Amino acid sequence: MELSARKREILRLVVEEHLATGQPVGSKALVQRAHLDVSSSTVRGELSELEAIGLLTHPHTSAGRVPTE
Repeated sequence: MELSARKREILRLVVEEHLATGQPVGSKALVQRAHLDVSSSTVRGELSELEAIGLLTHPHTSAGRVPTE
């Protein structure tokens, strides 16, 4: 599956943030820290799609996402 530029950027940001903090990364944090020009709900949708193809996971429902192995 070919990732869009926005999905690639969001994935890169999740990986970098997770490596820096060791914590799951939420959509609101991504929008705020990376100054993305989209809403947190748009980022949540992208995160969900990245999770569906196996690139991200989340420890529990209310947690942010983390990269898969």
